[in-house]
Amino acid sequence: MDFGLVLQTDPPASQVVGLMRRAERNGFRYGWTFDSAVLWQEPFVIYSQILAHTTKLHVGPMVTNPGTRTWEVTASTFATLNDMYGNRTVCGIGRGDSAMRVAGRKPNTLARLGEAIEVIRDLAEGREATVDGNPIRIPWVKNGKLPVWMAAYGPKALALAGQKADGFILQLADPFLTEWMVKAVRQAATDAGRDPNALTICVAAPAYVTADDSPEALAHARDQCRWFGGMVGNHVADLVAKYGEHSAMVPDELTAYIKDRHGYDYSHHGRAGNPDTEFVPDEIVDRFCLLGPAQAHIEKLRHLQGLGVDQFAVYDMHDNREGTIDAYGSEVIPVLGRRPSPLGSPVAGQSPS
Repeated sequence: MDFGLVLQTDPPASQVVGLMRRAERNGFRYGWTFDSAVLWQEPFVIYSQILAHTTKLHVGPMVTNPGTRTWEVTASTFATLNDMYGNRTVCGIGRGDSAMRVAGRKPNTLARLGEAIEVIRDLAEGREATVDGNPIRIPWVKNGKLPVWMAAYGPKALALAGQKADGFILQLADPFLTEWMVKAVRQAATDAGRDPNALTICVAAPAYVTADDSPEALAHARDQCRWFGGMVGNHVADLVAKYGEHSAMVPDELTAYIKDRHGYDYSHHGRAGNPDTEFVPDEIVDRFCLLGPAQAHIEKLRHLQGLGVDQFAVYDMHDNREGTIDAYGSEVIPVLGRRPSPLGSPVAGQSPS
């Protein structure tokens, strides 16, 4: 299993770069950030510094969207980073939540997202693509490689990810929902004539490593990660509005918890102590996140790995960022992570036992 670190690009940017360097030293292979230009600093500028100060870390947004930048600009930006630092980027993309809504726009349609996935990948890899009816190609791109991973929750979005994306990003770590969604994505890939096992599956969720499993320690960890249920709730609210409160299209295990949700202020988006997430019960925090001593994380990650998860990306927005990175580096990644083989290609790490 690969491991990634997810951060917001809060100033100072040097701190974001420092945490990513710390993550690489601890065995993380991916560095992700939010992408919402009003709420945080511009991530692509910071990616250049992260890449310059690391040697193997792959970086990308979790997630960008096809509405805040024109597609040729997005493709050229990724291609430039890859040309400078050796194909070490991944384009995580979705319909757009905070980036679109903060600017007063609605999230992009799935049709627009599906078209953008193909255009951005083609342009960033040096192929011709049609943008607004005009065929264009970026002539200086040589040997570019840009995997495009799509974030999704609902049935139509899951189908689109299977049909067109190189990877699937699931922003929650509930085993039941992971199994349901991974099966849906892979079935869509099969139906489209693609190899379902060629898709990379990335689960992203907050992780908080505690010293023990005492009620006090777990209560604190839950409070530090409760914001995540509110963030996921924005997407769940869209699904409920589209399919209804109890729909066979979307499991109740995903939708039932938002019944007491009342609005959302994006100024607190993705932050511990978000006052708009008080409706999120402890059960959802426990299901969606990874909490407790390192061994509890290992056990849940092994379960997710058995469901086909290739990468776990740690949302590290809480009061123990450095401690979580270090705990994963010393206790979790050595058991479950990848390590270099004698020939330099990654192979799965094995338990010391």
